[in-house]
Amino acid sequence: MANNKLHIVFAGGGTLGHLFPGLAVAEQLAVAEPSARITFAGGGRECERRLVRAHGFDYLLVACRAWPRQPWAAGRFIAGNAAGFLSARRFLRRQGVAAVVGLGGFVSAPVAKAAESRKLPLVLLEQNAFPGRVNRWLAPRATLVCAAFDSVRSWLPRRVKLLVTGTPVRSSFERSMEVESARDRLLVVLGGSRGAESLNHAVPHFADRIVKAGWRIVHQSGEADAAGTRERYRSCGAYVEVVAFIEDMPSLLARAGLVVCRAGGTTLAELALTGTPALACPYPHAADDHQRRNALEFAAAGACILVDQRETNESRFGDVVSALIADAEQRKRMSRAMRSLARPEAAGRIAELVLQASVGNAVRGAGA
Repeated sequence: MANNKLHIVFAGGGTLGHLFPGLAVAEQLAVAEPSARITFAGGGRECERRLVRAHGFDYLLVACRAWPRQPWAAGRFIAGNAAGFLSARRFLRRQGVAAVVGLGGFVSAPVAKAAESRKLPLVLLEQNAFPGRVNRWLAPRATLVCAAFDSVRSWLPRRVKLLVTGTPVRSSFERSMEVESARDRLLVVLGGSRGAESLNHAVPHFADRIVKAGWRIVHQSGEADAAGTRERYRSCGAYVEVVAFIEDMPSLLARAGLVVCRAGGTTLAELALTGTPALACPYPHAADDHQRRNALEFAAAGACILVDQRETNESRFGDVVSALIADAEQRKRMSRAMRSLARPEAAGRIAELVLQASVGNAVRGAGA
């Protein structure tokens, strides 16, 4: 191994829903094996680079392309991912990488395939109730799949080794479980790190009802639509705190009385740790409708209410929110149900499994 250090690569990112679980596991790995070198390989988004470096890990830019929507784009898709695969394979060999952790999404594919080609241990993280296309493709040859939901088993071949570990969540969220804090009359609107256009347009239409009921609203809009979202609230006569991105999410969610959000697996796992009741509005164009599947799992446990924006207009959406902020007992029941779904041990357990695979492979490599 290069520099005689255990070297583990986390492949993927693209969205923070993929990146954050990787960072959670990497945090635990760094505690368990302080001398280990950890590299994140991704497509180069600036916020991704910033977060990885802020956690003290290396970052590697790898060429990658999403599955083409038009046939004429197939050539660029193949060429881009082939280049990423070849450069990743060289990196894995030259840097003595012991194992690769695939975070899901197309960004993970070139590095994960390079790991497979070099017969390195490959551990896949799957945060959703229905596994993503790349993870379905890689799973039969992976060392292990760590899944958030038991339902993932039914979508993969029987020979796949799968453990239901829960979604790994950053340690800052785990600390929020230690104290049961009082909930503020605070509605938090989350559309993911890039915002959600439909939520940015829908919530301002009924925000005055929420504010008049004595609640405060904090709305994460994404950078691109922050100014437009602020203007929509102003035109509706409601004062709302609109931010492009919420830096200290754990403490905000720990205080929030209710959250309106998308239904990505990572978001739901974070809400479970903070015990925050939610109105889950699945992204209607998510691949294989996986966000709706996630929301259905949480709704069945009583932890959230599913609002399908394809079937609900803004007025009815506002009615659901208004009814829930007026029902403190229901919110308490939902909060308890949320906490019952929390898996605070997930990051540490997965880190242990990755370390076992990595050390075993490093020992075999040293003796080769």
